[in-house]
Formats: sequence, C-alpha cells, structure tokens
Amino acid sequence: MPNEFRTSVGGQALMEGIMMRGPEKICCAVRKPDGTIDLTYDKVVTRWYNKVPLLRGICNMAENLYKGYKYLMHAADVAMEGVEDAEPESKLDKWLDEHTGPVFQNVLMTCAAFAGVALALFLFTFLPTFLTGQLIRFIPLGRWGRVILEGALKMAIFLLYMFLCTRMKELHRVFEYHGAEHKTIACYEAGLPLTVENIRKQSRFHPRCGTSFMILVIIISIFLYAVLPWTSTGLRIVYKLCMFPLLVGVCYEILKWAGRSHSVLSRIVSQPGLWMQRLTTFEPDDSMIEVAIAAVTPVLPENQEEARW
Repeated sequence: MPNEFRTSVGGQALMEGIMMRGPEKICCAVRKPDGTIDLTYDKVVTRWYNKVPLLRGICNMAENLYKGYKYLMHAADVAMEGVEDAEPESKLDKWLDEHTGPVFQNVLMTCAAFAGVALALFLFTFLPTFLTGQLIRFIPLGRWGRVILEGALKMAIFLLYMFLCTRMKELHRVFEYHGAEHKTIACYEAGLPLTVENIRKQSRFHPRCGTSFMILVIIISIFLYAVLPWTSTGLRIVYKLCMFPLLVGVCYEILKWAGRSHSVLSRIVSQPGLWMQRLTTFEPDDSMIEVAIAAVTPVLPENQEEARW
C-alpha cells in the first residue's frame, strides 16, 4: 500500500553524491576520496510561474536542467578532489578558469543543459519521425499505422538508450545513489527515523521521479502528436517541436496530480514510470545511504506538514 503522506522533498543522484531539495533549502552531499562527506547548501527561490498551470512545467524543466548540470559538475569536482591519477587539466580548462568569471561559466552550463535537451529532441522527436518517413516508402501504412510505428520506434530508442546507460560503470553507481535517494525519501514519508537500517527496508521505486516524467512524456507524446498531419516528414517534425512546450506542461501537471493522489487511476498513470525505474535505480550500499541521510537532514522542515506535496 502506498504511504498516505507525500512530501515536496525531492532530489537528484550525482557522481558519488546526492542533492536533496526541501521546501526552503537545498543540500548537496558528496563523498570525497578520503571518505568524508562534503556538504554545500543553497536556498530554494519561489518563482511566480509555479502558480501558473502548464507554464510551470516548461519553466521548471529548464531551471532543473540548468541546476542539475551545475550540481553534477560540482559533485564531479568534489569526488575527484586530490585523486592523483585524475586526468591533468587541459590548457583550455586552465584558460577558462583564469580568464572567465561566474557569468560566463553560468552561460556555459546553460548551453550544456540545452545541448542535452537538443540531443533528447533529436533522439526521441526527430529520429523516430525520420525513420518512419523512410519506412513508409517501402511499407504502405495508413494514418494510425504510421502513428503506431512512430510510437514503437520512439519507445524502442528510449529503452535502448536507458539500457546502454546502465552498462556504464560510472552511471551504474549514479543509479545506485538514485536508489538511495528514493529509499530515504520513502523512509521520511513513512514517518520513520532516518537510519541506515530503516532506509534499507524501503522501496527504491517512487512515483514522483524524473524517470517517471521522461516515460510519461514519451507516452503522452504518442497520443498528442497523433493529431498532427503526415503531409511532410519535415513539417511534422516542426509541428512537434512547436507542441513540445505544451507536451511538457501537460506531463508535469499529470505527474504532479499522480504524486498527490492515491486513486486507482493515479496508480495506473504512475506504473510505467515505476517499471522504468528498474533501469534507473539500483540497490545502494550503506555508504550511499549515509550520503543520502546527510543530504536530506538539513533540508527537512521542523514540521513535516510544511513539506506536504
């Protein structure tokens, strides 16, 4: 049975660490090479668009991409601090450190975040439509046949991409930290003391997860884009790009509702994301759970009701 209490506490798995976000604070905990845990803090800024349905989805996605990349880079720096066999800094990196300020570096991180979005759009928007357009030259299909084929290709590309990610050793450890993040939040929502023993018993699957959002975007896009014309493959791709902000906004609202509700329908909506988390979360070891506890403890409000989702 799901817990009756859902919180707004969330997080992100990092290289040898975890970022946890509470109602007012953000804490990034990273395991250093000497075994100690480095903690850095930030404040949660309430944005005006968080009260505007649909708009808050696309704005939050952009903000999370930027901040997520920022925390990933910070964690990588801390995790590799003092490692002798680390690759030497390149001349370009040295020049950037010496001649650029925080503003320029923020611009670089923003560009990197949007480059990730561009890659995702290529893989899951352009490529399935392009391949479908090529295949229907040899296999005549009606409108719904094309929609089904495009959807199947999109899902296959996504699953293959996620599977290949799990084969990478470094990402596999990140997915273990992802499991520690979920287990820790589940333990807090269950009202149990945050100990390694209690957290280890919790499920690593959680309905309010970035993986759930990604698979929801893939599934909803199949139905949303079904109304678009097939007169031209190129034009269809343009239409899909124009509808992408609407797609993100709709999926955000659905995931937000599903995270709060315990109805049968919300469980059906959440199930594909929970299945996908078998590829993006793995069982953590005790040291990873310790990092998760260190990250979440500073961001929790004194009154649990203040963190209600």
